[in-house]
Amino acid sequence: MAAVTEPTYTGLPRDEIERRYRLVREAAARDGLDAVIVCGNEYTGFEGAVTYLSGFVIVHRYAYVLLPVDGEPSIVFPSEARYVGEHGTTWIDEQEFVDRPGDRLAEKVRGRRVGVYGMDYVMTVRDHAALAGACELVGWDVAFDHARMVKSELELASVRESVRINTEGFWVFLDAFEPGKSEREILAPCEQYFVAEGCGRWTMDMVLDGPNGSALPEFKIAGTRPIAATDCLLPSLEVAGPGGHWVEVSRAICPGEPSDDTKRMFEAYEEYFAAAPAALRAGSSARDAHRAVAKGFLDRGFRLGHVTGHSIGMTMIEFPKIGEQDETELQAGMVLSMHPHAISADGEACLYMQDTWLVTEAGGVPLAGLPMRIFDGTEARPAS
Repeated sequence: MAAVTEPTYTGLPRDEIERRYRLVREAAARDGLDAVIVCGNEYTGFEGAVTYLSGFVIVHRYAYVLLPVDGEPSIVFPSEARYVGEHGTTWIDEQEFVDRPGDRLAEKVRGRRVGVYGMDYVMTVRDHAALAGACELVGWDVAFDHARMVKSELELASVRESVRINTEGFWVFLDAFEPGKSEREILAPCEQYFVAEGCGRWTMDMVLDGPNGSALPEFKIAGTRPIAATDCLLPSLEVAGPGGHWVEVSRAICPGEPSDDTKRMFEAYEEYFAAAPAALRAGSSARDAHRAVAKGFLDRGFRLGHVTGHSIGMTMIEFPKIGEQDETELQAGMVLSMHPHAISADGEACLYMQDTWLVTEAGGVPLAGLPMRIFDGTEARPAS
C-alpha cells in the first residue's frame, strides 16, 4: 500500500458524511432525543468524535458539534480558539465563536431532550451548568459509539493506512533497539517516523520494562533508563494516520532469557491469538470474545490489569469494551484493539502486546501481519 501523505479526515464524499449523520440520527431518534451534542478537547485520542462529525481537528481548547435529529448541524467554539486550528477543514457551514459556548448551545436546544457525548469527561463545568438549566441532558457515550462502531469502506481504508504506519513503526523501534540505549533513544526514531507519515501529534507511545526477563506492569513515558541485555521491553504504540483512525500494534522485545512468568504469559498469548479468529466473528458477543481471549491467562493464575480489548476508531477507546460486563453483539466491519495486559500474582511482572483486528462474517482478522512472538532484537523486517 502506498503511503498517504495528506490528511484524509476532511473533504469527505457527501455520501460518507450523510452516512455518519444518518447513523447518529437514527440512534438518537430511537432513544427519544431531539439532538446530540458531541464534545471534544485536546485530550490525545479523544478529540476524534468532533472530527468524525465535522472534519475539524482540535489543536487546542475544545469544541462542540450540535446535530439535531431534524435540521442542520452546527459547530460551536470558544472565542479564544478563533485562530487555533484550521476551521476551513470542517464541512459544517454554521460555525460560531462565542465567549460562553454553553449559553449559545442552551439557546439552540432549550426545552429539548439532548444526548451528550463527553458529558462526564469533556464538557466544561460552566457549559454543563448553562445547558442543564435549559434542557434535559442525557449521557450518550455508549450509544454514540455503538452508532459508529461499524466502519465504512472509506473508514477501513484509513484504518489500514494507520495499521501500515503502526506496523512499520514497530520495525523502526526494533531497528533502534540495542542494550545500553535509553528508553527514549529507542523510541525517538519511531516517533519521528510516525510524524513524518502524517500522524502529527496523534500518537500515544509509552513503554513498560523491567529486569530479569520481565517487565513491570506500569505504562510510562520513555525516559533515560538504559535497557540492559537481561531486560524485557514492551513498547505500547498507538497512532492515528492521516485519516484520523486510531490503531494499536506492538510486540515484546527480550534480548536475553524471558522469565518463567513471561514465558507462561506468552503461552497464554499464543492461545489468545489462536482463539481470537473464531471469538471475533460477527455474531459473537463482546463478553464471549473476552472470555475466549482471557481464558489462557486466568487459567494460569494471571490477572488482567487493562481492558482486554475495545472498539477503536477516530476515538482511541470506543464502546463496546471487550469485557465481562458487555454483551454487545459484534458486527462485520467493526475494528477492535486487543491487548490483554497479563499481570503476575505478585504484581511484579506483566506482558502486553497489541493488535488491531477486523470483525468479519468468517472471523476476526489481525490487520498488522506481525507474528505472535517475543522478539530478541536481532530480527529484520521481512522483505516486501
